[in-house]
Amino acid sequence: MSGIVGMFERGGARIDRALLQALTHSISYCGPDARDTWIGTSAGFGHTLLRISRESQNEQQPASLAGQYWITADARIDCRDELIAEMARADEFDSAQARRSASDSDLILRAYSIWGEDCVRRLRGDFSFAIWDARERKLFCARDHFGIKPFYYAELGELFLFSNVLNCLRQHPDISADLNDAAVGDFLLFGLNCDEATTTFRDIRRLPAAHAMTVSADGLRIKRYWTAPTEGRIRYSQAEDFVEHFQILLQQAVADRLRTAPVGILLSGGLDSATVATTARELSRTVAAASDLRAYTVIYKSLIPDEEGYYARQVADFLKIPIQFIAVDELKAFAISDGPEMHWPEPVDDPFFAGLFTQFATIGAECRVALSGEGSDNLMHFQMWPHCKDMVKRREWLNLAKQAPRYCAVRPSPWPGLRRRAAGVFGKDHTAPVFPKWLAPDFARRLNLNDRAKQWSELPNYQPHPILPKAHASLSLPHWASMFERENPSVTHSPVEVRYPFLDLRIVNFLLALPPFPYFFDKSILREATAGRLPESVRTRNKTPLPGNTLSKHLQHSGTKWLDELNWSADMDSYTDRGLMQPFQNETDAEQLHSNIRPLCLNFWLQSVRKVRYNLRAEVRNA
Repeated sequence: MSGIVGMFERGGARIDRALLQALTHSISYCGPDARDTWIGTSAGFGHTLLRISRESQNEQQPASLAGQYWITADARIDCRDELIAEMARADEFDSAQARRSASDSDLILRAYSIWGEDCVRRLRGDFSFAIWDARERKLFCARDHFGIKPFYYAELGELFLFSNVLNCLRQHPDISADLNDAAVGDFLLFGLNCDEATTTFRDIRRLPAAHAMTVSADGLRIKRYWTAPTEGRIRYSQAEDFVEHFQILLQQAVADRLRTAPVGILLSGGLDSATVATTARELSRTVAAASDLRAYTVIYKSLIPDEEGYYARQVADFLKIPIQFIAVDELKAFAISDGPEMHWPEPVDDPFFAGLFTQFATIGAECRVALSGEGSDNLMHFQMWPHCKDMVKRREWLNLAKQAPRYCAVRPSPWPGLRRRAAGVFGKDHTAPVFPKWLAPDFARRLNLNDRAKQWSELPNYQPHPILPKAHASLSLPHWASMFERENPSVTHSPVEVRYPFLDLRIVNFLLALPPFPYFFDKSILREATAGRLPESVRTRNKTPLPGNTLSKHLQHSGTKWLDELNWSADMDSYTDRGLMQPFQNETDAEQLHSNIRPLCLNFWLQSVRKVRYNLRAEVRNA
């Protein structure tokens, strides 16, 4: 990740050079390799560079094209050759030279010079950027399709301010410390802010994933440029063609994320990360890809029975990749330092979040890039009934006659699902969200939190896919951006960029166009694609969640001494009624436990965030 920051005085006033330089300096930890600023008449950019690709070795940002367009970007572009060829057809462009040396930010800037704001529809990859168009006197900003790269902004009168680091914006003297009560309410209900356009701070907003924004003297305009497809349909006559097509696309997705060395693999004992690992290992033997791979696995040694390390070791030994285990048994509740490097910019509902800092500090000591297997579970969420209805609608009687009996022969017992449905109708559904009794009545009433809880109790009905409705809808959940932002170097303070091959658009488009049976049933397409390429014990292993409630075990293991030393922030009285809070030490229901722990998490964050704000503002003043 590189750090970006910028200002635009829409009324034509000059940019405060000292303040822009101070804000840029404050995000140097995001890009320790280079730092620079550019200031025009009424716009200015700052950039701190993290070199994580061959093309970035000579990169300089902010960058300009003919003095007319300027860019500051945190970007990794996929399908570079295809984009370069397309630009060469549309403009006089030395495609051979570009393939060798053009940085990803250069390609974005060139694409904008050719297609204007429509360039974002032709970009693939992970990106967060702003382009100053001097001729049109406007700022064009965009965030990638899944929100892997953050983008925050604020409007302060005529000043438009942006960055990909939330705490950077909080340092501006005119940004207030006032909180966004709606975001706080969402956190207390769900553990995160479900509004992707806002943050926990009243003055700071997010650019949602797959959105672009244009800022000019006339105002601000935001539009969505992409939605997950619903109309794709791939049907081969031979089953092996589906597997081969998938293998080719996954190789391309992983290869585009291997333009550096060394590269880490976030290796669990499951099939998803193992599939990424074996693909990366095969590609690493070629000249064009990285040759230095390392695996990292988070494990519990004694807190709970944990087999992930055992299976991860089998994968690493099979692929001949060195592996490092990161034990998180001894974490202490809210055990962090007093500095800003180990504080969340926004509240998080995990008292043991320090484990993430430990994990990324370990990886960051050796690698600047880590590959993750996230995304596969969502894209391959199996549903048979919509598939059957679609075959009936299309009168595909032969396919229906073949697939329905095969599914009935291999499907698991229907009774667990029937019992869950019955529990929801006749009794308590233990998977349903918990509405807290301890919410302050005035706060809950003012924000209508009861209805809010019901609104988000199920997957949103978002442009339903004809045969993969839950898989498609899950891609629009706010949990994605929350996860990406928590793993971002701006939060972890470790120069490690996580990349997600399964969220490559080529993979997404392909999987959303497949028939779910048999390819998503028990992830059979992954199992077939990795035959002979992974240990059989891992390839055929059933998906196995960690046994027991890790939060409950951590709380029991760490003791309750920290509760005796707890001081409550005065702000908490606006959100909760402490007299109605329930003890959680012996709570066994996972959903209830997480609900009851959130007020403590918010209280801790409120106290820490004030301290961090003071320290950061002091740094800006003294920069």
